[in-house]
Formats: sequence, C-alpha cells, structure tokens
Amino acid sequence: LGRDAFEVLVVDDGSSDGTAELARGYRDRLDVRYFFQPDEGWRVAQARNVGIAHAGGEVCVFVDSGVVLGSGCLRAHLDSHRQADGPVAVLGYVYGFDNDSSDAEEMLQALDFSDPDACIESMRRTRRWADIREPFYARHGDDLSRLPAPWVLYWTCNVSAPTDRLRSVGGFDENFRSWGGEDIDLGYRLHRDGVRFTLNRSASSVHYPHAKSSVHNFAQARANYRYLAQKYDTPITRLAARLGGAVNAYTFNDAITISGLPSCAEYLRQQAAATDAALPARGTGPGQ
Repeated sequence: LGRDAFEVLVVDDGSSDGTAELARGYRDRLDVRYFFQPDEGWRVAQARNVGIAHAGGEVCVFVDSGVVLGSGCLRAHLDSHRQADGPVAVLGYVYGFDNDSSDAEEMLQALDFSDPDACIESMRRTRRWADIREPFYARHGDDLSRLPAPWVLYWTCNVSAPTDRLRSVGGFDENFRSWGGEDIDLGYRLHRDGVRFTLNRSASSVHYPHAKSSVHNFAQARANYRYLAQKYDTPITRLAARLGGAVNAYTFNDAITISGLPSCAEYLRQQAAATDAALPARGTGPGQ
C-alpha cells in the first residue's frame, strides 16, 4: 500500500524505553501518530481503544508489539474487507507464534528478522514454525463463519475489523486488567453483531521470539474467561469459563457441537419466549 493509504497509531502503555522517539523517527516514511498512557497496570484493552477512537481509516488492523508484518499484510487485510459481501473480521497468519517460544534461540539463529518477507517465505517453504492455529485452520478451512464460535481464535496479534463495527459494539472491555481474553470478548460481540470471520493467509506476519510463560499467562486468563462467561451468561459463553482447563481454543467449537448447545442468539430467543409465556395474560375488561 502507498503511504497515503494507511496510518500507523502507536499506543504506548506506560513504557520508558524510548518508544516515543522511535515511533516519531518514522514520520518521514509513515503517517504515524503516537499516544501515551501512564503505567497503571495491565491496560492493553484501554490502549487499543485509544487506537480505535483516533482511527481515521475504515478498517482497523491490530498488531501486537513483537509482531512484524510482511510487506503485503495490510493489502491482504484490505482486500478481504473490500471483497466481502458484508462486514468481516479477518484473522491474519502469524508465523513463529506459539505459547512458550521454546524454539526462540533456534529461530533467532536461522532467520533474519530485518527481512520479514524472507522469514515468511522460508517458513512457508520449509513448513517450520507455522502459526500455532494451523492444525485448526487445516481442518476447518479459511471461512470460519460456519463455526458456532469463530471468535475463540480472534487473537489481536494480527487481526482486523471494520472501524464502525468496532465502535458500535463498544470496543474492548477495559475491565480486562490481566493477560488474555479481552480480544475474544471483542470477537464475541462482533460475532453477535453479525460480523463474519475469515482467515487470510496472505495477511502474514512473523512473531518475534521472546521469553514467555504459558503457565503464568493462562493462570491469569482463566479468571478473565470466568468473567466473560458471567458477563454474557449463555450456554456457549459459560463453556468459555473452562478455557485453559478441560477445554481449549482448538476444541471449543467441537465441545459446543457435541454438547448440542444452542447459538447465543437462539438461546436468548428461547429465554425471551419463556419470559413472555410466564407473564400473566393482559385482560381487556374494565380496570384491567
């Protein structure tokens, strides 16, 4: 994409490592704006909402720090939105993405991260370090809208959605104040709002390897999943309380199907009908 076709909004959640100067150093090459919020704990949801509030484009692409986009990534996201019959939420492909970065040192030795296109081509050709969701994608295909809960894989390391839909559903829930869950919560509301989910493998990126602990992360996420379950209180969202335990993101849709759970929309219709049936009939005589 040409420089005039996109903007870059950098939202800094309280860092002290020279991020502001680095971001502003790209102004001769990019339409880039920098925003800062003080470090008051984990506030990634609020940081992303700052981006949504200031976005001037019709599509927002969310990219985590530590994720490097291929040169065709933004074009691929935009193509998915322009070619769709209605609003879509697009999942980009993230090479090198896993839970523990157990191969971090090997990846750093084998790949030149200053050339993300070469990294992506090498991983595509050798089939090494594929996106951790690849087995799921291979099984279900690129059109995820046929799944009962496509939002469970809407992880904001590299995804997009229409800006107006993000605003109409309320953006990210800022009550999420620890790792995990704020992105699938947003995905759930987009799904309920009629947005279709799709994968675009050409919207590819590389996850720069770094140390992390899935045990620590998922310990925090489980509380967030319980919050999500209580917030919406439908059979499907109640199942989300078991994410990270008996159910994971890759088996979540299978569990819904096997259990015969109604869609959230159908469940709410059933609840509304049951409530209406329980109300006393309104009389038509005097004083009634």
